[in-house]
Amino acid sequence: MSSSQEPDTSLRERLIDAGVELVLTEGTAALGLREIARRAGVSHGAPRRYFPTHHSLLSAIARRGFADLGARVAATTDTGEGATPRARLDALARTYVGYALERRGMFELMFRHDLLDSEKNAPGGGGSRLRESTLPMFGLFAGLVAHCRTDEDTPPDVAAAALWANLHGIAQLWTSESLPLVLGAPAAGSGGPGLPTPLDALVTAALDAHLGPVNP
Repeated sequence: MSSSQEPDTSLRERLIDAGVELVLTEGTAALGLREIARRAGVSHGAPRRYFPTHHSLLSAIARRGFADLGARVAATTDTGEGATPRARLDALARTYVGYALERRGMFELMFRHDLLDSEKNAPGGGGSRLRESTLPMFGLFAGLVAHCRTDEDTPPDVAAAALWANLHGIAQLWTSESLPLVLGAPAAGSGGPGLPTPLDALVTAALDAHLGPVNP
C-alpha cells in the first residue's frame, strides 16, 4: 500500500486528542461527534473514516484515560527498592482516588458500562475490549495485597477486588459529593498527599479495613 493510501493516523490521533480535551474541560455530555470533529478542525463526517461508531471513538478516548492512570500508578508505586509493599499500595490507592478527583469526566467515561461491555472497538475490530484495560492495574493491586496480607483464608485476588471496589466506591461517592455531605466536609481542600483531609482519612480506613493497620 502506498503512503497516500495509508490511513491518516495523525488525524485519528487529533480526533482522540480533541475528545480528551473536551471530556477534561466540559465533561462527558460534551462528547458529541460533531463537537469533537469541530475541535479537531475536520468535517462532521470525518470521524466515521476512523471510528465506525460513536462508541468506538469514546472507547479510544477512554483508553487514553486508562493509559494516563496506568502511567501515574507506575510512577507513584516505583518508589525504589526500599519501599514496602504496603507503602506502594498506599501510593496506588491515593493515586487512583486522586485521579478520580482531578479528572472526573475522564474517570466517569472510563467506567461507563456501555463502553466497558462494548465489542472490540480498535480500528479493524482487532483490539481488546475496554474492560480489559483494567487488568494490568488489578494485577499490581493483587500482587501488592498478597504481600501485605497474613490472612490465608481469603485469596489475594478476592481481597484485592474487595479493596478496589471499596476505593472505587469512595472515589465515586466523593465526586458525587455524597460523602462530603454525610461527613460535613468540603469536597475540596488540602490533605495528604494531594487529597482533601477527610478523603485521605477514608482511603486510610479502607486500607486498614482490608489489610490491617500499619504497625507503628
